[in-house]
Amino acid sequence: MYAQGKARSSTGEHEAQEMAIAALTWLAEDAERLQRFLAVSGLGPQNLRSAAASPGFLVAILDYLAANEPLLIAFAAHRKCLPETVMQARMRLNPKGARDDP
Repeated sequence: MYAQGKARSSTGEHEAQEMAIAALTWLAEDAERLQRFLAVSGLGPQNLRSAAASPGFLVAILDYLAANEPLLIAFAAHRKCLPETVMQARMRLNPKGARDDP
């Protein structure tokens, strides 16, 4: 059911941030998933907290999921949402696209 005519899959910025935080939490719940994320991102457990304060960190989490379709699908299933909803959150956090290249 839709609330007040708003589509369930639409995401505002706050909801997009919550999606990214949920994704990080989900990654952290499994040691192997977390290790892969840390390896790809170049982060370590010692600097994960400081990296999380970076403005681009939340979109980087969703970028990571977007780059791995099976992982994206698994996370979406965990959240009981469509993978497209996760991708909408990603675009909401970074409307210019996946990269801010000059």
